[in-house]
Amino acid sequence: MDLFRRISPIAGELGEIFAAKGHELALVGGSVRDVFLGRAGNDLDLTTDARPERVLEIVRDWADSVWTIGIDFGTVGVRKGGLLLEITTYRSEAYDPKSRKPEVAYGDDLGEDLSRRDFAVNAMAVRLPAREPADFVDPYGGLADLAAKVLRTPGPPERSFDDDPLRMLRAARFAAQLGFSIDPPTFEAVKRMAERIEIVSAERIQAELDKLIQGAHPRRGLTLLVDSGLAAHVLPELPKLRLEIDEHHRHKDVYEHTLIVLEQAIALEESGPDRVLRWAALLHDIGKPKTRRHEPGGRVSFHHHEVVGAQMAKKRLSELKFPKDVVADVARLVELHLRFHGYGTGEWTDSAVRRYVRDAGHLLDRLHKLTRADCTTRNKRKALALSRTYDHLEERIARLAEEEELAKIRPELDGNEIQRILGIGPGPVVGKAYKFLLDMRLDKGLIGKDAAEEALRAWAESQGL
Repeated sequence: MDLFRRISPIAGELGEIFAAKGHELALVGGSVRDVFLGRAGNDLDLTTDARPERVLEIVRDWADSVWTIGIDFGTVGVRKGGLLLEITTYRSEAYDPKSRKPEVAYGDDLGEDLSRRDFAVNAMAVRLPAREPADFVDPYGGLADLAAKVLRTPGPPERSFDDDPLRMLRAARFAAQLGFSIDPPTFEAVKRMAERIEIVSAERIQAELDKLIQGAHPRRGLTLLVDSGLAAHVLPELPKLRLEIDEHHRHKDVYEHTLIVLEQAIALEESGPDRVLRWAALLHDIGKPKTRRHEPGGRVSFHHHEVVGAQMAKKRLSELKFPKDVVADVARLVELHLRFHGYGTGEWTDSAVRRYVRDAGHLLDRLHKLTRADCTTRNKRKALALSRTYDHLEERIARLAEEEELAKIRPELDGNEIQRILGIGPGPVVGKAYKFLLDMRLDKGLIGKDAAEEALRAWAESQGL
Protein backbone atom coordinates (compact mmCIF):
# COMPACT_ATOMS: atom_id res chain seq x y z
CA MET A 1 0.00 0.00 0.00
CA ASP A 2 1.15 3.53 -0.78
CA LEU A 3 0.11 4.35 2.80
CA PHE A 4 3.00 2.28 4.17
CA ARG A 5 5.55 4.16 2.06
CA ARG A 6 4.40 7.44 3.62
CA ILE A 7 4.98 6.28 7.18
CA SER A 8 8.28 7.30 8.72
CA PRO A 9 10.88 4.52 8.94
CA ILE A 10 11.44 5.62 12.54
CA ALA A 11 7.88 4.56 13.42
CA GLY A 12 8.50 1.19 11.79
CA GLU A 13 11.76 0.80 13.68
CA LEU A 14 10.01 1.45 16.97
CA GLY A 15 7.33 -1.09 16.01
CA GLU A 16 10.07 -3.71 15.62
CA ILE A 17 11.38 -2.89 19.09
CA PHE A 18 7.94 -3.18 20.71
CA ALA A 19 7.27 -6.48 18.90
CA ALA A 20 10.59 -7.86 20.15
CA LYS A 21 9.48 -6.99 23.68
CA GLY A 22 6.16 -8.78 23.19
CA HIS A 23 3.96 -5.71 22.74
CA GLU A 24 1.76 -4.22 20.04
CA LEU A 25 2.33 -0.76 18.58
CA ALA A 26 0.21 1.08 16.02
CA LEU A 27 0.10 4.43 14.31
CA VAL A 28 -3.33 5.75 15.13
CA GLY A 29 -5.94 8.48 14.87
CA GLY A 30 -5.13 11.83 13.35
CA SER A 31 -1.70 10.65 12.25
CA VAL A 32 -3.24 8.02 9.97
CA ARG A 33 -5.89 10.45 8.76
CA ASP A 34 -3.25 13.06 7.92
CA VAL A 35 -1.12 10.54 6.03
CA PHE A 36 -4.08 9.91 3.72
CA LEU A 37 -4.69 13.66 3.41
CA GLY A 38 -1.05 14.32 2.58
CA ARG A 39 -0.71 16.46 5.70
CA ALA A 40 1.62 14.23 7.70
CA GLY A 41 3.95 16.27 9.89
CA ASN A 42 6.67 15.63 12.43
CA ASP A 43 4.26 14.68 15.25
CA LEU A 44 2.97 11.10 15.33
CA ASP A 45 0.36 9.51 17.59
CA LEU A 46 0.97 5.87 18.52
CA THR A 47 -0.94 3.45 20.70
CA THR A 48 0.09 0.25 22.46
CA ASP A 49 -1.05 -2.45 24.85
CA ALA A 50 2.01 -1.72 27.03
CA ARG A 51 1.33 0.24 30.21
CA PRO A 52 3.07 3.63 30.51
CA GLU A 53 5.78 2.38 32.88
CA ARG A 54 6.58 -0.43 30.44
CA VAL A 55 6.68 2.05 27.54
CA LEU A 56 9.29 4.05 29.44
CA GLU A 57 11.41 0.91 29.85
CA ILE A 58 11.20 0.10 26.14
CA VAL A 59 12.02 3.56 24.74
CA ARG A 60 14.57 4.73 27.33
CA ASP A 61 17.68 3.52 25.46
CA TRP A 62 16.24 4.15 21.97
CA ALA A 63 14.88 7.69 22.22
CA ASP A 64 16.87 10.90 22.03
CA SER A 65 14.70 12.25 24.84
CA VAL A 66 11.61 11.26 26.78
CA TRP A 67 9.02 13.27 28.72
CA THR A 68 6.24 12.13 31.02
CA ILE A 69 4.02 15.18 31.39
CA GLY A 70 0.99 13.17 30.17
CA ILE A 71 1.78 9.91 31.90
CA ASP A 72 -1.20 10.21 34.26
CA PHE A 73 -3.37 9.94 31.15
CA GLY A 74 -1.34 7.03 29.77
CA THR A 75 0.87 9.03 27.39
CA VAL A 76 4.65 9.01 27.09
CA GLY A 77 6.37 11.54 24.83
CA VAL A 78 9.44 10.60 22.79
CA ARG A 79 11.77 12.54 20.53
CA LYS A 80 13.75 10.61 17.91
CA GLY A 81 15.60 12.45 15.18
CA GLY A 82 13.22 15.11 13.88
CA LEU A 83 10.08 13.26 15.03
CA LEU A 84 7.95 13.79 18.12
CA LEU A 85 6.08 10.62 19.08
CA GLU A 86 3.28 10.39 21.64
CA ILE A 87 2.75 6.78 22.74
CA THR A 88 -0.52 6.17 24.57
CA THR A 89 -1.68 2.96 26.20
CA TYR A 90 -4.96 1.55 24.83
CA ARG A 91 -7.60 3.38 26.79
CA SER A 92 -11.03 4.86 27.06
CA GLU A 93 -12.01 8.15 28.61
CA ALA A 94 -15.27 9.02 30.30
CA TYR A 95 -16.53 11.92 32.37
CA ASP A 96 -18.20 11.47 35.69
CA PRO A 97 -21.41 13.52 35.44
CA LYS A 98 -20.20 15.79 38.25
CA SER A 99 -16.52 16.03 37.34
CA ARG A 100 -14.56 18.17 34.90
CA LYS A 101 -11.76 15.61 34.67
CA PRO A 102 -11.93 12.53 32.43
CA GLU A 103 -11.36 9.15 34.04
CA VAL A 104 -8.78 6.98 32.29
CA ALA A 105 -9.20 3.21 31.97
CA TYR A 106 -6.54 1.13 30.22
CA GLY A 107 -7.40 -1.62 27.73
CA ASP A 108 -5.65 -4.52 26.03
CA ASP A 109 -7.22 -4.48 22.58
CA LEU A 110 -6.66 -2.12 19.63
CA GLY A 111 -10.20 -2.61 18.36
CA GLU A 112 -11.68 -1.52 21.69
CA ASP A 113 -9.36 1.49 21.75
CA LEU A 114 -10.53 2.53 18.28
CA SER A 115 -14.17 2.14 19.29
CA ARG A 116 -13.66 4.92 21.87
CA ARG A 117 -12.12 7.37 19.41
CA ASP A 118 -14.04 10.56 18.64
CA PHE A 119 -14.77 10.11 14.92
CA ALA A 120 -14.44 7.32 12.39
CA VAL A 121 -11.83 9.30 10.42
CA ASN A 122 -9.73 9.24 13.60
CA ALA A 123 -10.47 5.58 14.35
CA MET A 124 -8.09 4.14 11.78
CA ALA A 125 -4.77 2.54 12.67
CA VAL A 126 -1.73 0.92 11.10
CA ARG A 127 -0.09 -1.89 13.05
CA LEU A 128 3.69 -1.45 13.21
CA PRO A 129 5.94 -2.51 11.69
CA ALA A 130 3.60 -2.17 8.70
CA ARG A 131 4.18 -4.93 6.14
CA GLU A 132 0.82 -6.31 4.96
CA PRO A 133 -2.47 -4.70 3.83
CA ALA A 134 -4.06 -6.39 6.86
CA ASP A 135 -1.95 -4.14 9.09
CA PHE A 136 -4.25 -1.27 8.10
CA VAL A 137 -7.16 -1.34 10.57
CA ASP A 138 -10.38 0.52 9.73
CA PRO A 139 -13.32 -1.12 11.52
CA TYR A 140 -15.67 1.87 11.30
CA GLY A 141 -15.30 3.01 7.69
CA GLY A 142 -13.06 5.96 8.42
CA LEU A 143 -11.45 5.86 4.99
CA ALA A 144 -14.84 6.12 3.29
CA ASP A 145 -15.78 9.03 5.58
CA LEU A 146 -12.48 10.69 4.74
CA ALA A 147 -13.30 10.46 1.04
CA ALA A 148 -16.79 11.84 1.69
CA LYS A 149 -15.41 14.58 4.00
CA VAL A 150 -17.87 13.71 6.73
CA LEU A 151 -17.52 13.38 10.51
CA ARG A 152 -19.31 10.46 12.13
CA THR A 153 -18.77 8.78 15.48
CA PRO A 154 -17.59 5.13 15.49
CA GLY A 155 -20.54 4.04 17.61
CA PRO A 156 -23.70 5.77 18.84
CA PRO A 157 -22.93 9.51 19.07
CA GLU A 158 -24.64 9.75 22.45
CA ARG A 159 -22.15 7.31 23.90
CA SER A 160 -19.21 9.12 22.32
CA PHE A 161 -20.30 12.53 23.62
CA ASP A 162 -21.09 11.10 27.03
CA ASP A 163 -17.57 9.68 27.17
CA ASP A 164 -16.15 13.14 26.47
CA PRO A 165 -18.46 16.10 25.75
CA LEU A 166 -15.53 18.04 24.28
CA ARG A 167 -15.91 15.85 21.20
CA MET A 168 -18.95 17.92 20.21
CA LEU A 169 -16.72 20.97 20.04
CA ARG A 170 -14.01 18.98 18.29
CA ALA A 171 -16.50 18.19 15.52
CA ALA A 172 -16.87 21.91 14.80
CA ARG A 173 -13.09 22.35 15.06
CA PHE A 174 -12.40 19.55 12.55
CA ALA A 175 -15.01 21.04 10.23
CA ALA A 176 -13.13 24.35 10.38
CA GLN A 177 -9.72 22.77 9.89
CA LEU A 178 -10.56 20.18 7.23
CA GLY A 179 -13.66 21.60 5.58
CA PHE A 180 -15.72 18.53 6.59
CA SER A 181 -19.42 18.34 7.39
CA ILE A 182 -21.07 16.45 10.29
CA ASP A 183 -23.38 13.58 9.40
CA PRO A 184 -27.03 14.26 10.37
CA PRO A 185 -27.43 11.74 13.25
CA THR A 186 -24.20 12.97 14.84
CA PHE A 187 -25.26 16.61 14.46
CA GLU A 188 -28.69 15.90 15.97
CA ALA A 189 -26.96 14.31 18.97
CA VAL A 190 -24.87 17.46 19.40
CA LYS A 191 -28.02 19.58 19.42
CA ARG A 192 -29.63 17.36 22.05
CA MET A 193 -26.54 17.20 24.25
CA ALA A 194 -25.06 20.69 23.79
CA GLU A 195 -25.56 21.65 27.43
CA ARG A 196 -23.26 18.80 28.45
CA ILE A 197 -20.27 20.85 27.20
CA GLU A 198 -20.48 22.89 30.41
CA ILE A 199 -18.82 20.06 32.35
CA VAL A 200 -15.61 20.58 30.34
CA SER A 201 -12.90 22.89 31.67
CA ALA A 202 -12.45 26.37 30.21
CA GLU A 203 -8.88 25.54 29.19
CA ARG A 204 -9.94 22.60 27.00
CA ILE A 205 -12.76 24.62 25.43
CA GLN A 206 -10.38 27.51 24.72
CA ALA A 207 -7.92 25.20 22.98
CA GLU A 208 -10.62 23.89 20.62
CA LEU A 209 -12.09 27.33 19.87
CA ASP A 210 -8.62 28.69 19.18
CA LYS A 211 -7.86 25.89 16.72
CA LEU A 212 -11.27 26.37 15.13
CA ILE A 213 -10.86 30.08 14.46
CA GLN A 214 -7.35 29.54 13.11
CA GLY A 215 -8.55 26.78 10.79
CA ALA A 216 -8.81 27.04 7.01
CA HIS A 217 -12.65 27.22 7.14
CA PRO A 218 -13.62 29.01 10.40
CA ARG A 219 -17.03 30.09 9.07
CA ARG A 220 -18.00 26.43 8.70
CA GLY A 221 -17.01 25.64 12.28
CA LEU A 222 -18.63 28.75 13.75
CA THR A 223 -21.87 28.07 11.88
CA LEU A 224 -21.96 24.56 13.32
CA LEU A 225 -21.40 25.97 16.82
CA VAL A 226 -24.32 28.37 16.46
CA ASP A 227 -26.71 26.02 14.65
CA SER A 228 -26.08 23.18 17.13
CA GLY A 229 -26.59 25.34 20.21
CA LEU A 230 -23.02 24.79 21.43
CA ALA A 231 -22.14 28.45 20.96
CA ALA A 232 -24.78 29.43 23.52
CA HIS A 233 -22.66 27.64 26.13
CA VAL A 234 -19.10 28.42 25.02
CA LEU A 235 -19.35 31.71 23.09
CA PRO A 236 -22.84 33.10 23.78
CA GLU A 237 -22.08 36.52 22.31
CA LEU A 238 -22.01 35.02 18.81
CA PRO A 239 -25.57 33.67 18.46
CA LYS A 240 -26.92 36.86 20.08
CA LEU A 241 -25.70 38.76 17.02
CA ARG A 242 -28.10 36.77 14.85
CA LEU A 243 -31.07 38.85 15.96
CA GLU A 244 -29.49 42.27 15.50
CA ILE A 245 -30.08 44.15 12.24
CA ASP A 246 -27.18 46.48 11.53
CA GLU A 247 -27.75 50.22 11.20
CA HIS A 248 -27.33 50.30 7.42
CA HIS A 249 -29.52 47.25 6.74
CA ARG A 250 -26.68 45.92 4.59
CA HIS A 251 -27.11 42.33 5.80
CA LYS A 252 -29.71 40.08 7.25
CA ASP A 253 -28.07 40.53 10.64
CA VAL A 254 -24.86 41.48 12.42
CA TYR A 255 -24.00 37.79 12.74
CA GLU A 256 -23.67 37.43 8.97
CA HIS A 257 -21.76 40.72 8.79
CA THR A 258 -19.36 39.39 11.44
CA LEU A 259 -18.62 36.22 9.49
CA ILE A 260 -17.93 38.27 6.36
CA VAL A 261 -15.59 40.58 8.29
CA LEU A 262 -13.73 37.53 9.62
CA GLU A 263 -13.34 36.14 6.10
CA GLN A 264 -12.17 39.50 4.75
CA ALA A 265 -9.67 39.88 7.59
CA ILE A 266 -8.31 36.40 6.82
CA ALA A 267 -7.88 37.44 3.17
CA LEU A 268 -5.59 40.25 4.35
CA GLU A 269 -3.30 37.97 6.38
CA GLU A 270 0.24 37.91 5.07
CA SER A 271 1.92 34.95 6.77
CA GLY A 272 -0.55 32.38 8.05
CA PRO A 273 -3.36 32.59 10.61
CA ASP A 274 -3.24 35.72 12.79
CA ARG A 275 -4.79 34.66 16.09
CA VAL A 276 -5.36 38.18 17.45
CA LEU A 277 -6.74 39.59 14.20
CA ARG A 278 -9.19 36.71 13.76
CA TRP A 279 -10.53 36.93 17.30
CA ALA A 280 -10.86 40.71 16.99
CA ALA A 281 -12.77 40.32 13.73
CA LEU A 282 -15.10 37.76 15.31
CA LEU A 283 -15.78 39.86 18.40
CA HIS A 284 -15.65 43.38 16.98
CA ASP A 285 -19.43 43.93 17.04
CA ILE A 286 -20.45 41.90 20.11
CA GLY A 287 -21.35 45.13 21.91
CA LYS A 288 -24.20 45.84 19.49
CA PRO A 289 -26.95 43.83 21.22
CA LYS A 290 -26.41 45.70 24.49
CA THR A 291 -26.29 49.13 22.84
CA ARG A 292 -29.09 48.73 20.32
CA ARG A 293 -31.49 51.68 20.23
CA HIS A 294 -34.47 52.41 17.97
CA GLU A 295 -34.25 55.95 16.65
CA PRO A 296 -36.88 58.14 14.96
CA GLY A 297 -37.61 57.23 11.38
CA GLY A 298 -37.05 53.52 11.95
CA ARG A 299 -33.29 53.85 12.21
CA VAL A 300 -31.34 51.60 14.57
CA SER A 301 -28.21 52.85 16.37
CA PHE A 302 -25.48 51.17 18.36
CA HIS A 303 -23.75 54.10 20.06
CA HIS A 304 -20.48 53.25 21.84
CA HIS A 305 -20.81 49.57 20.97
CA GLU A 306 -17.05 49.46 20.45
CA VAL A 307 -16.41 50.44 24.09
CA VAL A 308 -18.99 47.99 25.43
CA GLY A 309 -17.73 45.34 23.03
CA ALA A 310 -14.15 45.74 24.21
CA GLN A 311 -15.25 45.13 27.79
CA MET A 312 -17.28 42.08 26.74
CA ALA A 313 -14.39 40.67 24.67
CA LYS A 314 -12.04 41.06 27.62
CA LYS A 315 -14.48 39.29 29.93
CA ARG A 316 -15.20 36.39 27.56
CA LEU A 317 -11.59 35.72 26.60
CA SER A 318 -10.48 35.96 30.24
CA GLU A 319 -13.12 33.43 31.27
CA LEU A 320 -11.82 31.14 28.52
CA LYS A 321 -8.33 31.44 30.06
CA PHE A 322 -6.66 33.09 27.08
CA PRO A 323 -3.20 34.57 27.71
CA LYS A 324 -3.38 38.10 29.11
CA ASP A 325 -1.57 39.63 26.14
CA VAL A 326 -4.07 38.09 23.70
CA VAL A 327 -7.00 39.34 25.81
CA ALA A 328 -5.56 42.86 25.95
CA ASP A 329 -4.75 43.01 22.23
CA VAL A 330 -8.13 41.72 21.05
CA ALA A 331 -10.02 44.05 23.39
CA ARG A 332 -7.94 47.01 22.22
CA LEU A 333 -8.67 46.29 18.56
CA VAL A 334 -12.39 45.97 19.29
CA GLU A 335 -12.25 49.33 21.09
CA LEU A 336 -10.44 51.05 18.20
CA HIS A 337 -12.18 49.48 15.21
CA LEU A 338 -14.54 52.44 14.64
CA ARG A 339 -11.96 55.19 15.16
CA PHE A 340 -11.25 55.56 11.45
CA HIS A 341 -14.84 56.53 10.70
CA GLY A 342 -14.20 59.90 12.31
CA TYR A 343 -11.60 60.58 9.63
CA GLY A 344 -14.24 61.66 7.13
CA THR A 345 -12.56 62.64 3.88
CA GLY A 346 -9.28 63.52 5.52
CA GLU A 347 -10.23 66.23 7.99
CA TRP A 348 -8.02 64.85 10.76
CA THR A 349 -5.17 67.07 11.85
CA ASP A 350 -1.64 65.70 12.11
CA SER A 351 -2.29 65.61 15.86
CA ALA A 352 -5.28 63.28 15.36
CA VAL A 353 -3.21 61.03 13.09
CA ARG A 354 -0.47 60.86 15.72
CA ARG A 355 -3.00 59.89 18.38
CA TYR A 356 -4.44 57.19 16.13
CA VAL A 357 -1.00 55.65 15.76
CA ARG A 358 -0.14 56.17 19.42
CA ASP A 359 -3.36 54.51 20.60
CA ALA A 360 -2.93 51.54 18.24
CA GLY A 361 0.72 51.03 19.22
CA HIS A 362 2.02 47.62 18.14
CA LEU A 363 -1.47 46.74 16.86
CA LEU A 364 -1.45 49.36 14.08
CA ASP A 365 -0.98 46.90 11.22
CA ARG A 366 -3.76 44.67 12.57
CA LEU A 367 -6.00 47.72 13.05
CA HIS A 368 -5.45 48.61 9.39
CA LYS A 369 -6.57 45.11 8.38
CA LEU A 370 -9.57 45.01 10.75
CA THR A 371 -10.77 48.43 9.63
CA ARG A 372 -10.57 47.48 5.97
CA ALA A 373 -12.24 44.12 6.62
CA ASP A 374 -15.11 45.86 8.43
CA CYS A 375 -16.26 47.41 5.16
CA THR A 376 -18.88 44.96 3.89
CA THR A 377 -21.11 47.33 1.93
CA ARG A 378 -22.43 45.98 -1.36
CA ASN A 379 -22.31 49.50 -2.80
CA LYS A 380 -19.16 49.34 -4.91
CA ARG A 381 -18.84 53.11 -5.14
CA LYS A 382 -19.04 53.51 -1.37
CA ALA A 383 -16.62 50.62 -0.78
CA LEU A 384 -14.10 52.16 -3.19
CA ALA A 385 -14.44 55.56 -1.49
CA LEU A 386 -13.80 54.04 1.94
CA SER A 387 -10.80 52.14 0.63
CA ARG A 388 -9.32 55.27 -0.96
CA THR A 389 -9.89 57.26 2.22
CA TYR A 390 -8.07 54.65 4.29
CA ASP A 391 -5.29 54.61 1.69
CA HIS A 392 -4.97 58.34 2.29
CA LEU A 393 -4.80 57.86 6.06
CA GLU A 394 -2.10 55.19 5.71
CA GLU A 395 -0.13 57.51 3.41
CA ARG A 396 -0.30 60.28 6.03
CA ILE A 397 0.79 57.85 8.74
CA ALA A 398 3.73 56.76 6.63
CA ARG A 399 4.77 60.35 5.91
CA LEU A 400 4.59 61.38 9.55
CA ALA A 401 6.34 58.18 10.59
CA GLU A 402 9.31 59.08 8.41
CA GLU A 403 9.50 62.47 10.07
CA GLU A 404 8.76 61.60 13.67
CA GLU A 405 9.01 57.85 14.43
CA LEU A 406 5.32 57.83 15.32
CA ALA A 407 5.28 54.43 16.95
CA LYS A 408 7.82 55.62 19.52
CA ILE A 409 6.39 59.04 20.32
CA ARG A 410 7.64 60.35 23.65
CA PRO A 411 7.75 63.83 25.20
CA GLU A 412 10.91 65.74 24.39
CA LEU A 413 11.74 65.85 28.10
CA ASP A 414 11.99 62.70 30.19
CA GLY A 415 11.15 62.21 33.87
CA ASN A 416 14.62 63.13 35.12
CA GLU A 417 14.65 66.34 33.10
CA ILE A 418 11.18 67.26 34.40
CA GLN A 419 12.39 66.86 37.99
CA ARG A 420 15.52 68.93 37.33
CA ILE A 421 13.69 71.77 35.59
CA LEU A 422 10.93 71.98 38.19
CA GLY A 423 13.20 71.26 41.15
CA ILE A 424 11.01 68.42 42.43
CA GLY A 425 11.49 64.78 43.38
CA PRO A 426 9.68 61.66 42.17
CA GLY A 427 5.90 61.74 42.66
CA PRO A 428 2.53 62.29 41.02
CA VAL A 429 3.45 65.77 39.77
CA VAL A 430 6.07 64.24 37.48
CA GLY A 431 3.41 62.00 35.94
CA LYS A 432 1.07 64.96 35.37
CA ALA A 433 3.88 66.96 33.80
CA TYR A 434 4.81 64.03 31.57
CA LYS A 435 1.21 63.73 30.36
CA PHE A 436 1.11 67.46 29.61
CA LEU A 437 4.29 67.18 27.55
CA LEU A 438 3.03 64.07 25.75
CA ASP A 439 -0.23 65.78 24.79
CA MET A 440 1.75 68.74 23.53
CA ARG A 441 4.02 66.42 21.55
CA LEU A 442 1.01 64.78 19.93
CA ASP A 443 -0.63 68.12 19.15
CA LYS A 444 2.38 70.07 17.90
CA GLY A 445 4.95 67.47 16.89
CA LEU A 446 8.63 68.17 17.58
CA ILE A 447 9.25 71.71 18.88
CA GLY A 448 12.71 71.33 20.40
CA LYS A 449 13.86 70.93 24.02
CA ASP A 450 14.13 74.65 24.70
CA ALA A 451 10.54 75.28 23.65
CA ALA A 452 9.40 72.19 25.58
CA GLU A 453 11.14 73.45 28.73
CA GLU A 454 9.53 76.87 28.36
CA ALA A 455 6.10 75.26 27.94
CA LEU A 456 6.72 73.03 30.97
CA ARG A 457 7.60 76.02 33.17
CA ALA A 458 4.47 77.87 32.01
CA TRP A 459 2.36 74.77 32.77
CA ALA A 460 3.92 74.44 36.25
CA GLU A 461 3.17 78.08 36.99
CA SER A 462 -0.46 77.61 35.90
CA GLN A 463 -0.66 74.66 38.32
CA GLY A 464 0.64 76.75 41.21
CA LEU A 465 3.90 74.82 41.46
